[in-house]
Amino acid sequence: MTFRAGLPWAGSADKFVPDGFDPPTSLVADRFRLEPLGPQHNSADHAAWMSSIEHIRATPGYHHRNWPPRDGMTPEANLADLRRHADDLARHAGFTFTVLDPRDDDVIGCVYLYPSASDEWDVTVRSWVRADRSDLDGPLADAVARWLATDWPWPRVDRCGR
Repeated sequence: MTFRAGLPWAGSADKFVPDGFDPPTSLVADRFRLEPLGPQHNSADHAAWMSSIEHIRATPGYHHRNWPPRDGMTPEANLADLRRHADDLARHAGFTFTVLDPRDDDVIGCVYLYPSASDEWDVTVRSWVRADRSDLDGPLADAVARWLATDWPWPRVDRCGR
């Protein structure tokens, strides 16, 4: 991972937030809430995206990506991904949040905040929701955009065409 000169945290090997920054760990809205994604979400996370592969691949930010895999993946492979995301969060190298229904804590989507591959942006944000909750796609993306503007340190946010 490379970092661009001029950012206050440039040169940090594992982080893309400033030293001393305390990343938010939740976002609460009427129709959803976010919490850090971790291994404890494996079963519900796996079921959520496996039920909505084509819907997710049609979501802005996923058109030209290889995720989710068209043929899915095993729960064990998904668990490995969730462990990697939890490790990224612990190192402040990336932040992945599960999107939960506040009524029953069912996984309905995911939000990813990772360093941009482009010098044009500080962070790339991608989100998805299950196909059966597609009405939340826009409200989730907009709520995350407001959250990034008020609670996170990045002035240049790539919302992947949103």
